[in-house]
Amino acid sequence: QVQLVESGGGSVQEGDSLRLSCVVSGYKYSMYCMGWFRQVPGTGREGVAALDSDGVRIYTDSVKGRFTISRDNAKSTLYLQMNSLKAEDTATYYCAIDDRTYCSDANPPIEAEFHYWGLGTQVTVSS
Repeated sequence: QVQLVESGGGSVQEGDSLRLSCVVSGYKYSMYCMGWFRQVPGTGREGVAALDSDGVRIYTDSVKGRFTISRDNAKSTLYLQMNSLKAEDTATYYCAIDDRTYCSDANPPIEAEFHYWGLGTQVTVSS
């Protein structure tokens, strides 16, 4: 059974940093594309970043230069380092697995291409 568990969310001020973690179990995640998405109530999930097994990274324009996606295969953990946070980054953040080795070229990442999801962690940024 595949499980993804996010952590690291919280309430911060604009300009602060957070690092989100996503621990994966029940899946050989090191071989596949993984991503971070976020959702604000009343809207669909927005792709934030994706990282494939070769280390190729994709970032949506609004987070380029501020967010960094990375993975530690030994710990089966995906990370999202978020710096210079803005009020518009406020959302529930989800990690997800695409069951292909390489991420598609889609930027931002497309929700429908990812098949396993965590339950999310809330990030609130106050101005």
